[in-house]
Amino acid sequence: MNAIALSRLSGPARLALGLMLAACLAPCQAADDSGSGAATGLPPGTLAVVNGVPIAQAQLDDALRVARQPDTPQMRQFFTQELIVREVLRQSAEKDGYDRRPEVLQAANTAKASAEAELYLRDNLRLDPITDAQVKARYDEVVSMMGREEYKVRIISVADDRTARTVLEKLRAGVSFDELVRMYSVASSKESGGEMPWITFRVPVVEGKSQGVPVAVAEAVSHLEVGAVTQEPVVVDNLRVIVRLDAKRATQVPAFDEVKDDIRRQLHIVALNKARADVVGNLMQAATIRQ
Repeated sequence: MNAIALSRLSGPARLALGLMLAACLAPCQAADDSGSGAATGLPPGTLAVVNGVPIAQAQLDDALRVARQPDTPQMRQFFTQELIVREVLRQSAEKDGYDRRPEVLQAANTAKASAEAELYLRDNLRLDPITDAQVKARYDEVVSMMGREEYKVRIISVADDRTARTVLEKLRAGVSFDELVRMYSVASSKESGGEMPWITFRVPVVEGKSQGVPVAVAEAVSHLEVGAVTQEPVVVDNLRVIVRLDAKRATQVPAFDEVKDDIRRQLHIVALNKARADVVGNLMQAATIRQ
């Protein structure tokens, strides 16, 4: 497995690999694609047998699917080893009574309830396929809302007016924007120095057509010169946002073919969430709930 593939693995997968190396386990032969087990003498559909306990080939297929890894012989061998390590650990844990511990029983109940709910939703959601016409219409809609210019901004989001005033005073006193982001910002962009993706919108700003940018922020940005900071905090819901405009350029409109797959995925997610909300809403209305 190369370094790039390893870096994409989840934490548990990397831990399993470490356990395998530390224990000097001999590599096991990856199952063939047919899952027949004929090459190793295993029963059909069996990946491996650990102390008499079979591991189903389907578990390997599920592991690859959940991890979103390419289906290659190397990946199959790696995840085969991971499943064997997990089964060895599980057997040892159960031998010592870990399967009867309260936190394990609670985790099992939680996992069961989650699996039941997700399977129920999967079987009861009704989704129409996303058509090419819908994708093109969404593309045209987004392009129509783009302005002539796009902006690169940094923000500091704080929870109250007092903190916002403190940040602005420190900015005027010469404290760097980046330092104040680290000290005060409560936004997720704090980890990237307050930097936001390029944004664009038509000016004057119209509610509902600001490309997801809060209208107050869009209006503030549209009046800033490059390098300038808002003199007053911008109120967005319960937050106070201080904005700096780092750069401005002519809007770069992507070609339809470059973004159509992304748009299709976005439309699918929207449709999925709506269908899910409809199912849950109907069930909630029919349920008797006391709180």
